[in-house]
Amino acid sequence: MVLLHVLFEHAVGYALLALKEVEEISLLLPQVEECVLNLGKFHNIVRLVAFCPFASSQVALENANAVSEGVVHEDLRLLLETHLPSKKKKVLLGVGDPKIGAAIQEELGYNCQTGGVIAEILRGVRLHFHNLVKGLTDLSACKAQLGLGHSYSRAKVKFNVNRVDNMIIQSISLLDQLDKDINTFSMRVREWYGYHFPELVKIINDNATYCRLAQFIGNRRELNEEKLEKLEELTMDGAKAKAILDASRSSMGMDISAIDLINIESFSSRVVSLSEYRQSLHTYLRSKMSQVAPSLSALIGEAVGARLIAHAGSLTNLAKYPASTVQILGAEKALFRALKTRGNTPKYGLIFHSTFIGRAAAKNKGRISRYLANKCSIASRIDCFSEVPTSVFGEKLREQVEERLSFYETGEIPRKNLDVMKEAMVQAEEAAAEMARKLEKQEKKRLKKEKKRLAALALASSENNSSTPEECEETNERPKKKKKQKPQEIPQENGMEDPPVPVSKPKKKKSFSKEELVSSDLEETAGSVSLPKRKKSAPKEEPVSDAEEAGTRIIPKKKRKFSSKEEPLSSGPEEAAGSKSSSSKKKKKLRKLAQED
Repeated sequence: MVLLHVLFEHAVGYALLALKEVEEISLLLPQVEECVLNLGKFHNIVRLVAFCPFASSQVALENANAVSEGVVHEDLRLLLETHLPSKKKKVLLGVGDPKIGAAIQEELGYNCQTGGVIAEILRGVRLHFHNLVKGLTDLSACKAQLGLGHSYSRAKVKFNVNRVDNMIIQSISLLDQLDKDINTFSMRVREWYGYHFPELVKIINDNATYCRLAQFIGNRRELNEEKLEKLEELTMDGAKAKAILDASRSSMGMDISAIDLINIESFSSRVVSLSEYRQSLHTYLRSKMSQVAPSLSALIGEAVGARLIAHAGSLTNLAKYPASTVQILGAEKALFRALKTRGNTPKYGLIFHSTFIGRAAAKNKGRISRYLANKCSIASRIDCFSEVPTSVFGEKLREQVEERLSFYETGEIPRKNLDVMKEAMVQAEEAAAEMARKLEKQEKKRLKKEKKRLAALALASSENNSSTPEECEETNERPKKKKKQKPQEIPQENGMEDPPVPVSKPKKKKSFSKEELVSSDLEETAGSVSLPKRKKSAPKEEPVSDAEEAGTRIIPKKKRKFSSKEEPLSSGPEEAAGSKSSSSKKKKKLRKLAQED
């Protein structure tokens, strides 16, 4: 009897299940299909044979890619060879994907089956998988599926920021809206300023130029020959500038107040800024079209190509359209009206704005529109699916349309499409090689700059490292110098704070010199009596000298003890006065002693 096994691929791993001996016909009964929803009844039909979990999310992604591409992964091969019976003819393996089934049958030799009963069983396994595997919860299974889905989508969808057609759709929509708004506002400016200068409307037809002139002229009575040069710059035509000057002198317009002119000028400045923004937006659209759809823009123009992409919804959708749909894209209302009334269907839609249809004769407009739609379809597919964007194919397709136009007019036979495409392929390969060389040069320049930057950083860091010990030595030397200077500075500071210390030395000189003078005078007056005087004066001199010597050492409180007897220790003019008074007292005492003797 053939044993039926089922292979189930999940985000957490592979599961191999075996069906119990049940007839295949009974499995297709509606009652059995209902049993799939019941876990208890489903266990009676299916049992889990083996489960091989994925080691990591990266391994899960590799297995998912292999299954989607119809390749047997090593993990799947190991699971099947290990747990399936060795007699391969007696085994029937049920799989959900026919591609992986064909690969297993080709590589491993097991008979595989898809659809029918297998689909119902896999539906039940998918529903009750977290109950069949021990340790797996519904929440963890859902998280694994979500993570694998995101990583698989990221790997499959190659998202290129430079080739996003959403920006083209928004830009062309805004460009059309700006055209409408600028026309409406310009007509308002024409009507408003026309009350004051009605002749200007007939001379200037361009809306943006009219708004600039309205802003520049203001009151027409102030327009003179000095402003003629500026008028020529704005109008780009000397004759028109002269006509405006002449018309301002003989204008039939009404006078206008200053406040009205201010409002007109401010509104016209807004319109001028809008027109300037419209030009910058058109430049941006051209650059985006050259990146996203270079062939289509080279064939039919940036504006028409962008409108086709916007109407289709994306470049991919446009590439999927047949040429007959591209031909009438934008004329759906006329098409359905023609189908309803059984009239003639439209010959062209948005591609009517290209220059080719306008240049063709009336009888050839339908033919050239059909041919142009065919080439637009080819160009959109090349832009959508080519890896390297190039405008070579668009230029060649444009040449073909030009040749077809000349064929309608002159009958000159155009070149074959095969020959043109061969030339285009050669040129495209050359352009791709040149672009690759440019990219290599840019990469080399970038690497050189990076190396220079890294070398400069390394040099700067080495200089910093070498300079740090020198700085440390300098910082160590500086405090040493300060220490040497401090003992020299300390006496100066003490001399400023404690006045007796620096003045003490001259005090000794002054005091001893005066005493010596006094003693010399006394010796002259009384020659023999000088000995006791010296004896008495000597002990009196000792405390003075002791006090003076101690003045440098003792606290100011001790100085106050000797201040009554020795006032010469004070600084300044007070010191001089005190020294004189003390010397005079000593003279009197010595004279008294001499008289007594």
